[in-house]
Amino acid sequence: MHPSNSGTSKQINELKKDIQELRRSLNQVNDQKEALFQKREKLGKEIISLINITKNIRKKRDELTTSVKKFKVERKKLNEDITKKIDNIKKLNKEKRDLEHKKGIKESPSQLKREMDGIDFKIETSALSFDKEQKLMKHLKELKKKFKELTAMSSVWESTHGLSKEIDEEKKKADEFHKKIQDLAKESQEKHEVSIKNSKKIQGLKDEEEKVKKEITKKKEEINKINEKLKEKLKQIGGRDATYKEEKKARKENARLHEKRRKKTISERQREVEDKLAKGEKLTTEDILLMQNS
Repeated sequence: MHPSNSGTSKQINELKKDIQELRRSLNQVNDQKEALFQKREKLGKEIISLINITKNIRKKRDELTTSVKKFKVERKKLNEDITKKIDNIKKLNKEKRDLEHKKGIKESPSQLKREMDGIDFKIETSALSFDKEQKLMKHLKELKKKFKELTAMSSVWESTHGLSKEIDEEKKKADEFHKKIQDLAKESQEKHEVSIKNSKKIQGLKDEEEKVKKEITKKKEEINKINEKLKEKLKQIGGRDATYKEEKKARKENARLHEKRRKKTISERQREVEDKLAKGEKLTTEDILLMQNS
C-alpha cells in the first residue's frame, strides 16, 4: 500500500473512532438532560398541587378567623348587655331596700298573706270580746296596708327576677360563644401552622427546581460543545475522505498509464525480435521468452 494511502486511511479511522465516542457522549448527556426535564416537570406538578392545597387551607383559615371575629362581637354584645342588666338589678335591689327601710317592712308578701288569713279566720270563728276584736281588726288593717305597699314593690321584685333569669340565659349563651371561639381559634391556628409549613415546603421545592433548571442549562451547554466538536470531526473526515478518493483515483490512473507503457514496450520489442528473425540474426534468451509470452 502506498504510504500516503496508509496515512490517510489511519487518520480516517481515528476520526471515525472520535466521532463514535462523541456520539456516545452526546446520547449520554442528552439522556441526562431528559431525566432532568422529567424531574423538573415532577417538581412543578408538586409545587402547583401544594400551592392549591395551601390556598384552600388559607381560605378555610380565613373563614374560621372571620367566624371567630363574628362570635367575639356577639359575645361582647352579650357581656355588655349582662353588665347593664346587673347594674339594673343593683339599682332595683337598692330601690327595694330603700322602700323596705322606709316602710319598715321586713316580711315577705306571702308571710303577710298568711298572717292576714289567720286573723280573718280567728275573727270569724272565735268568740272574741269587743276590745279584742277591735285590736285584731286594727292589726289586720295595718297588715293590709303593708301588703298593699308590698304589692306595689312586687313589680320591682319581678323585674329583678326577670333580669336575673335573662342574665343566666345570656351567660349560658356567652359561655357557648366562648367555647365556639376557642374551638374555631384552635382550628384556625392549626390551619395557619399547616399553611406556614406548606409555604416552607413550597419554597424548598422551588429552590430544588431552580437547581434542576441550572443543571439543564449546563447539560444544554455541554451538548452544544459536543455538537461543535462533532461537526468539526465530520468536516475533517469529509475532507480526508475526499483526499483519500482523489489519491486512489490518481493511483489507478498511474497504474493504467504504467500498464499502457509496459504493453507498448513489449510490442516494440516483439517487432525488433521479428526483424532479427527476418534478417536471420541470432536471438537472445530474452528474445525467445518474449516470443513465447506474446
